[in-house]
Amino acid sequence: MKPYLLYAFVFLILASCKGEQEKTTPTVENISESVYASGIVKSKDQHQVFPTVSGTIQQILVTEGDVVKPGDPLLKVENTAARLSTENARLAAEYARVSANTEKLNELQEAINLARIKKQNDSLLLVRQRNLWANQIGTRVELEQRELGFKNSVTAYKSAILRYQDLKKQLDFAARQSQKNLQISQTMSDDYTVKSELSGKVYSVLKEKGEMVSPQSPVAVIGDADEFILELQVDEYDIARVKPGQKVLLNLDSYRGQVFEAKVYKINPAMNERTRSFTVEASFVTSPPALYPNLTTEANIIIQEKENALTIPRDYLLEGSFVLTEDEEKVPVKTGLKDYRKVEILDGLTKENVIVKPVQ
Repeated sequence: MKPYLLYAFVFLILASCKGEQEKTTPTVENISESVYASGIVKSKDQHQVFPTVSGTIQQILVTEGDVVKPGDPLLKVENTAARLSTENARLAAEYARVSANTEKLNELQEAINLARIKKQNDSLLLVRQRNLWANQIGTRVELEQRELGFKNSVTAYKSAILRYQDLKKQLDFAARQSQKNLQISQTMSDDYTVKSELSGKVYSVLKEKGEMVSPQSPVAVIGDADEFILELQVDEYDIARVKPGQKVLLNLDSYRGQVFEAKVYKINPAMNERTRSFTVEASFVTSPPALYPNLTTEANIIIQEKENALTIPRDYLLEGSFVLTEDEEKVPVKTGLKDYRKVEILDGLTKENVIVKPVQ
């Protein structure tokens, strides 16, 4: 009899387990559908500062936490060669100044004056010779010599003027060119002082005095001193549902147990091919009392919200579109919004229906 008793006992246990199958009824409540995103907190306008030249850091002029304005120097790079080049350009500019070459211009001006006097004198001689020839005094040869002498004087006078103008043009060009070379050298010398382009706070100095720097390596991180944003990563499968203006609910590891609100304001259109995700930027609506760059966050971007929706737990849904009734009848349902724990029922159930949790 013992085996029969054992079978009966097992049957009773199975029957009792079947009778204790979880049940529930649909409830009316608010539901929202969201997209998961993870990311970091960033200061607004946060950026890395890069030098435009290579060299060794000679002096660091700021420390973490300093507030800077546009044009404030951050650090200096050793620039001996650039300094010497600037000095050489300054010497060349001084030498090429027009005022430094007045002697050459004065010399040609004197030549112009002499040529003009000679031209005037030859003109008088020519007039006298023509008067004499009109009175049949003198020879034809003497008249032609006076005419030739006057023409030579006119030519010499014009040539002296052209030489003066040409020299002045050359001196003006050389002066302007040397000034431009000086400006270029000064600009290149200024490049050895790394300056801030924006107002903000220095959040990090990435190099130390004596280290080598190049245009490929950042030397500091600067951002807005007071305003912070969220930089979130959204999977490519969800990005089409994200729109500017949507509400974001987030938590921060630094403020565990607290939920903060933000709003999407920008969706970067380029996908990160490595992570297959898009960058979404959001601004805080409610923020914690203190924020720091690069704090990690997890967030839900609210896609849709609905009040007084008929919902059931998601684990009561069978094959995505069916539920089980008390008598184990498989009933089709039409679903709506879903979140991570519940789903909206649009058709197929009422709040009086009792449904059974499917056996996993």
